[in-house]
Amino acid sequence: MADWSPTRYLQFTDERSRSFRDLIAHVAELPAFRDTAPSDVVDLGCGPGHLSGVLRSRWPEAAVTGVDSSPAMIARAREHDPGATYLEGDIGDYAAGRLEVTGADAVVSNAALQWVPEHRKLLPALRDTARRVFAFQVPGNHDAPSHLLLREVAAREPYASALGAPVARRATEDPLGYLDLLAGPGWTLDAWETTYTHLLQGPDPVLRWISATGAQPTLHALHDVDPALRERFEEEYGAALREAYPDRPYGTPLAFRRVFVVASRDPGAVADGR
Repeated sequence: MADWSPTRYLQFTDERSRSFRDLIAHVAELPAFRDTAPSDVVDLGCGPGHLSGVLRSRWPEAAVTGVDSSPAMIARAREHDPGATYLEGDIGDYAAGRLEVTGADAVVSNAALQWVPEHRKLLPALRDTARRVFAFQVPGNHDAPSHLLLREVAAREPYASALGAPVARRATEDPLGYLDLLAGPGWTLDAWETTYTHLLQGPDPVLRWISATGAQPTLHALHDVDPALRERFEEEYGAALREAYPDRPYGTPLAFRRVFVVASRDPGAVADGR
């Protein structure tokens, strides 16, 4: 897939950032950090670095390291946020200890793990890199109209032949599924889900939203075959989205379900340095 576009991704910064703010607010109130702030934080899938300020506002003294596999995202983060350290690398490589950073008091991730192949298998290793807390959020909207329509339109001709394979459903677990995957001695777990209703503004806002994230691999693949084919697809897909997400006088509502998971080491395990 072609590289990500920080500019397109940041079109809906406030809406995309809300779940991360909610996650970090929850983490900051955990017993692990209520009295002693983390000395370092690793942000997996940090994107363009726009959320590092959220971490620093909570823990001003903590060293923040962002990890992302996108060269464009890392370049933008380094340019606009020199106060943090940014590493270009894969989350799987981080889990295997192949990056410069191997752990932190807090290891967090916002809407990134769903892009990692077989991310479920990596979760115990990712959890164990956290000295005190491992926390993440992933979208749980892969059966929402936006994604159902993406797969439906992409399955039509001429798009199906150009793509060569059906659009993958990037499934994530429900809260209970993640609890089953992360449960282990010395850990306390919490998991929940929230459906946000974002009010998007401007023309074709749902198309613009998903074109910067979930639809990007499909759009890039079609563009590589024929830019005109991508344009035709966007017109057809955009029309379907306008019907599924009708505009209202106050904006276009987009319901977006997200799943949150927090694993914190039990006090005895932290004291023992495990």
